[in-house]
Amino acid sequence: MTFRTPPAMTPGDSVAVIAPSSGGARNAPHVFELALERLRTVFDLDPIVYPTARQGDEFLAANPRARAADVHAAFEDPDITGIFATIGGWEQLRVLKHLDPTVLREHPTRFFGMSDNTNLSLALWNCGIVSYNGAQLMNEIAVPGELPAYTERYCRRAFFEDSLGELTPSSEWTDEPVPWGDPDAFESSPSYEPNPGWRWAGDKTPTTGRLWGGCRAIVEWQLATDRYLPEPNAFDGAVLAIEIAEDLPDPEIVAGTLVCLGERGLLERFEAVVMGRAPGRSFLKEPPRDERDAYREQVYDVVIEQVERYNPTAPVVCGIDWGHTTPIAPLPIGDTITVDPERETITLGVDPADQNP
Repeated sequence: MTFRTPPAMTPGDSVAVIAPSSGGARNAPHVFELALERLRTVFDLDPIVYPTARQGDEFLAANPRARAADVHAAFEDPDITGIFATIGGWEQLRVLKHLDPTVLREHPTRFFGMSDNTNLSLALWNCGIVSYNGAQLMNEIAVPGELPAYTERYCRRAFFEDSLGELTPSSEWTDEPVPWGDPDAFESSPSYEPNPGWRWAGDKTPTTGRLWGGCRAIVEWQLATDRYLPEPNAFDGAVLAIEIAEDLPDPEIVAGTLVCLGERGLLERFEAVVMGRAPGRSFLKEPPRDERDAYREQVYDVVIEQVERYNPTAPVVCGIDWGHTTPIAPLPIGDTITVDPERETITLGVDPADQNP
């Protein structure tokens, strides 16, 4: 399949804001307005709020066609150069049958969203269009206090450049829950802790492939639905990206997703596996610090174990700054990624062999 990276945005451009998943903006308008303000003041973009963006959960759940209509309208608008999802959710699968692939193919535009919006990223993959798993407005752009420099740096690359280039670990990170019901909580930054770096395992051979994947739960639901997955040979030579959400699934559940990929003969097709940093707490659960640290390593353990079982020649790297922790780098799903275990580097969109020494 031939992939296209949509044209980069330019400061001053108009960008669409849509809610293809759930209605977070209605539930926490102060968070939504902070996200819009950051698009304007930090990135010099002009957000155009589409009808779904301020709707609540009840309306959006009852109207998947309306969500699809906003997706179509945003892609078709020639004045829109980027499209941002407000927040994730859990049933965007219901929207996919209402999407017209022709509209997406004929109007390639940079799309930014994560979690449940992994569904839309996979639909765009099927159209040969690179999208960005990350830079979601309410939980990644509208973080409390200052926008982390790491998030801003990689968002700028995803917004305004042709590729993200080399990915490096952040200096610090957090999974501290944000009390969205308290506007005052957004005045100060959460508590950050030092980044322990990435955890490498598996084969040491450098490899390059196209990135596929996203939130673990959505990948599993795609497997269960079996209506929108690419043909198995589309994964030949690709690189699997996976991360876990705020439900903090048991390590055995995470292992089960990899087993499903393995038993379907899909996991063996990937050249490498990259995993986002696993959160150890969320607004749903907040175990003690030692349990959080142990949980994170247990999740990495099961991922490494299942990749070794089904694809022993694939390198694995866990704990990259992507997913349901802060800060993040938006990963370009469908773009090329080079994983080099010897140098312990990850490069997105640019092969290191093609870079100037």
